[in-house]
Amino acid sequence: MFGNFQKSELRIEVPATAPTIRDRLLSPPALTKWLFPQQMSFPSQDLLTVDTKFQTSLGLVSIESQVDRVNSQCLRLLLSQGIDGYHEWYWGEGWVQSRLEGISVLPLNLYQTAMLLRLRRSLN
Repeated sequence: MFGNFQKSELRIEVPATAPTIRDRLLSPPALTKWLFPQQMSFPSQDLLTVDTKFQTSLGLVSIESQVDRVNSQCLRLLLSQGIDGYHEWYWGEGWVQSRLEGISVLPLNLYQTAMLLRLRRSLN
C-alpha cells in the first residue's frame, strides 16, 4: 500500500441513546442510508457480526472492511485496499467516538469527520 500513515480520533455528542447509536452502526440498511453517497455492498444479514466482510466505495476508491470485534458499545473494522489499517467505533448515552488509523492517500481526518457528521445528522 502506498500513502501516508495517518491516525485520527474524534468524539462528538449526539442526540441519541446508546442502543439507537448501536443500531445505526451495526445495521447494514441503516449504514447504507446515513453513509450515502458512499456505495456499500453487504452480505444479506440484519446486523454486522465478527468476520462479516463488506465493500465501500466512494468514487474510484474502494475500501474492504472486515468486522474484527463487535459488542454493545464497540465496533472494530479491519480495513484494506483504499485504507490499510483499522477503524474503531465506541459509543454511549449521547456520544460517539471514532478512531481511524492506517496508510492511505485519502485525507483520513476529513473522511472521518464527514462520517461522524453524517451519523449525527441521521440521529436528529
